[in-house]
Amino acid sequence: MDTGSVTGGLVAGSHQRDELHVMRSHEEGKVRSAADVKTCRVCGDEVAAREDGQPFVACGECGFPVCRPCYEYERSEGTQCCPQCNTRYKRQKGCPRVEGDEDDGADMDDFEEEFQIKSPKQPKPHEPVNFDVYSENGEQPAQKWRPGGPALSSFTGSVAGKDLEAEREMEGSMEWKDRIDKWKTKQEKRGKLHRDDSDDEDDDKNDDEYMLLAEARQPLWRKVPIPSSKINPYRIVIVLRLVVLCFFLKFRITTPAMDAVPLWLASVICELWFALSWILDQLPKWSPVTRETYLDRLALRYERDGEPCRLSPIDFFVSTVDPLKEPPIITANTVLSILAVDYPVDRVSCYVSDDGASMLLFDTLSETAEFARRWVPFCKKFAIEPRTPEFYFSQKIDYLKDKVQPTFVKERRAMKREYEEFKIKINALVAKAQKKPEEGWVMQDGTPWPGNNTRDHPGMIQVYLGSQGALDVEGNELPRLVYVSREKRPGYNHHKKAGAMNALVRVSAVLTNAPFILNLDCDHYVNNSKAVREAMCFLMDKQLGKKLCYVQFPQRFDGIDRHDRYANRNVVFFDINMKGLDGIQGPVYVGTGCVFNRQALYGYDPPRPDKRPKMTCDCWPSWCCCCCCFGGGKRDKSHKGKKGGESGVDEPRRGLLGFYKKRSKKEKLGGGGAAALAGGKKGYRKHQRGFELEEIEEGLEGYDELERSSLMSQKSFEKRFGQSPVFIASTLVEDGGLPQGAAADPAALIKEAIHVISCGYEEKTEWGKEIGWIYGSVTEDILTGFKMHCRGWKSVYCTPTRAAFKGSAPINLSDRLHQVLRWALGSVEIFMSRHCPLWYAYGGRLKWLERFAYTNTIVYPFTSIPLLAYCTIPAVCLLTGKFIIPTLNNLASIWFIALFLSIIATGVLELRWSGVSIEDWWRNEQFWVIGGVSAHLFAVFQGLLKVLGGVDTNFTVTSKAAADETDAFGELYLFKWTTLLVPPTTLIIINMVGIVAGVSDAVNNGYGSWGPLFGKLFFSFWVIVHLYPFLKGLMGRQNRTPTIVVLWSILLASIFSLVWVRIDPFIPKAKGPILKPCGVEC
Repeated sequence: MDTGSVTGGLVAGSHQRDELHVMRSHEEGKVRSAADVKTCRVCGDEVAAREDGQPFVACGECGFPVCRPCYEYERSEGTQCCPQCNTRYKRQKGCPRVEGDEDDGADMDDFEEEFQIKSPKQPKPHEPVNFDVYSENGEQPAQKWRPGGPALSSFTGSVAGKDLEAEREMEGSMEWKDRIDKWKTKQEKRGKLHRDDSDDEDDDKNDDEYMLLAEARQPLWRKVPIPSSKINPYRIVIVLRLVVLCFFLKFRITTPAMDAVPLWLASVICELWFALSWILDQLPKWSPVTRETYLDRLALRYERDGEPCRLSPIDFFVSTVDPLKEPPIITANTVLSILAVDYPVDRVSCYVSDDGASMLLFDTLSETAEFARRWVPFCKKFAIEPRTPEFYFSQKIDYLKDKVQPTFVKERRAMKREYEEFKIKINALVAKAQKKPEEGWVMQDGTPWPGNNTRDHPGMIQVYLGSQGALDVEGNELPRLVYVSREKRPGYNHHKKAGAMNALVRVSAVLTNAPFILNLDCDHYVNNSKAVREAMCFLMDKQLGKKLCYVQFPQRFDGIDRHDRYANRNVVFFDINMKGLDGIQGPVYVGTGCVFNRQALYGYDPPRPDKRPKMTCDCWPSWCCCCCCFGGGKRDKSHKGKKGGESGVDEPRRGLLGFYKKRSKKEKLGGGGAAALAGGKKGYRKHQRGFELEEIEEGLEGYDELERSSLMSQKSFEKRFGQSPVFIASTLVEDGGLPQGAAADPAALIKEAIHVISCGYEEKTEWGKEIGWIYGSVTEDILTGFKMHCRGWKSVYCTPTRAAFKGSAPINLSDRLHQVLRWALGSVEIFMSRHCPLWYAYGGRLKWLERFAYTNTIVYPFTSIPLLAYCTIPAVCLLTGKFIIPTLNNLASIWFIALFLSIIATGVLELRWSGVSIEDWWRNEQFWVIGGVSAHLFAVFQGLLKVLGGVDTNFTVTSKAAADETDAFGELYLFKWTTLLVPPTTLIIINMVGIVAGVSDAVNNGYGSWGPLFGKLFFSFWVIVHLYPFLKGLMGRQNRTPTIVVLWSILLASIFSLVWVRIDPFIPKAKGPILKPCGVEC
């Protein structure tokens, strides 16, 4: 199989069935060999030879093919730098001078580009030659994917070795050395002549360079603590509220209501649970922090002018399941925003997971790749935000603000017209996909679509961009875009979204292996094109970056009504709770908008510095453990760990497979093998590059038993990661990039990628248990982040001024409740699993406040039971005339007033330091009650049935509706029947009936009964006010409620009231004979 067949069409196959099929697309071009004539990657013309017949090479660093006219134009009118490696062009013979040539020397008319100090690095004879997976001409890439290690290069190709054969031969000759010496002598003489005249200019230039270097050495981020004037009163009120709460609970327990003991007991139990829930929620918010980044310092440190870019590559993951519930136009906009991010294109790859094997999504990505050739250069040319066309063209702002190019208006109109044509094409594909043909879908070349059976199909991979010829309309490269659909067969548990994400982890490791991964839902687009740079300020930090497992961004949403009726924005959680967690060990993973460290996903422990040897005294023999500082035994133990001439103490580190390992003198395998685990700077241990799996066993020969036990065998790797040598080797490359020699055979790489997404690959491995996204819960995000924090990793919460990502949220009441139901069900599943934070990993490195936060995330659904009871008690009190609190004395009244005041003060001060509006806080409180008495309640019972009874519940994909220009909030008023609506409706009716009954009873009984009535009415109104958004959702726009809801609610309320009247447990039962009036007037 040739390279072109790999990158030019859809590749489908099954590793178990030993099948691999390549379906060529209708747009596939011919394969070109290395001997073909080179073409300019800017204008497309042929690169002409020089006067001496040698090929024209514009850049000696990377050999990027550029013709002489484009080279001269770039030097005179452009940035004077190579488009690929960003190295400044040196002046060629016969070319006119431009500003800045003085640094290259004044005698360039006599000497050509062979006088460059830096020449392209050529591979040694014994080193393997790396080839580009996506290159169609098989040329050797001259620029590496990232500094310090081999990787897949971009599709640009490079100068072949024979093109510089004459230069290499001359380089070793004496003639070359003489000419170099003469040239250096002339440069030194010329520098002396002009040195006196330009001292001031040189001093100014040196000062500027020194300032830039000093700025680049500054930290890339800083922690911004909350001002003490805001946080200290908040902490004081928390302590006071805790004290008041203790006295209040003591009063409630010691003063029962003797005439209503059942109601009193139920209310006290509820209040105790609420107090515990508040403590779990409040303690992690004790020390909130915010962080700010410095993007200019990041550019100065890793993107210096005239030097190759050293920013780390990143792989984007986009997951989708059902294109009918998740419209393809939304997924296309997400992909377009990723391809247009402000980041080097050769360091960006986008993987789209199609877990539904839909040909609709496949064709959509084909159209998206073609439209991206025009959209991406438009975004970067005019620096527009956001870089998703749907929301950019629909926003109602002054789009001419800060725009100075005269052609902007014309090009914007043309681009908007092209996007509308693109939407028409996507709509046509959606209309065609509504009815599936009997014979199944057929591709454009007549080949049957491999995914016609969505539950039984082979794995599929298609590379749309990133190959030879896939340039934008201006001749620039585009990021890689890869379509992936993992294999599915009957009888296998595919683990839903978590399984799809793990498949993407393995595919990306085989093809690109970027050290960082950013995952997004298909409806979350990149709203801030510099979001990746924001994350890199943390992940590429020399100190903090090595300890980070992920950088989490807050979720922001479009298309939500102004009042946010159902708290879809979740502002309180993202702007208060997450900032509080950032001050402990880091925020929890929320499922999207998160940049991962790939090494953390592989189950590795974070690097730890070696501990210093503890101070010991020599006043006692080493065998005695009773010395004055009790350190003799420890000192002797530490010395046992040394070998030979080793110095220092090595702290054992928990290894990949769970056993402890120690470093030895011999850390590198013999021959061309790589290091297993090597010591890095400042005592950190690193995994070195170039690990060859097949050399593991051979390299163990000649080592003693201790050193042999410190290295992992091939079987141990396969048992943990699966039977893929290429993938296993990539896991040991800590800084990303493909292992050495892995890209030599592109066809083998694609075959290996098909292998790692086969349905049986994860069997008898630790995928989903210790590696990747963790299985066992619908909310795999919480579980995955929890496992990383238990290993000792830290996370960071990044909140840039402009929201990094934005998505869509279900503004409809029923959809919103189903979304909350799924989240709560996942928490119940974690609570009943071995990963429950109440008892899991107490020997790990999870901080206590972080454990409290995770405990709160998995026990909050159980609050629905006491909340439902507490919302029912006021109605019962009104109907029966009883109350849960006896007559209040002065001291009890003080505790009640103090409790309410502390609750209000806590909320106000919390809003003060967080910046959250009071409306958002109130909406959050209301939906806490609405979701608690409906979705959370159902989640508890569904979780119990699933864990204890084995009754599985189906995963429901939240529908993502495309924007409707005619009615932006039409979904808000749309009613969809669900059983989740019954409990809240019943509570509203019961409390309304109770209010009517209580007021009627007070009117009949006179003035004395109004006093106790106010307490009962207060609690009933508290319930109704919190359920008011739910009531508005039931009424809809036409203020009409479906009959079925009214019937069910009235029926349940009536039955409850009649049963209560019939039982009436608060009326004392008469004992002895029943006395009746005799009827005689005595």
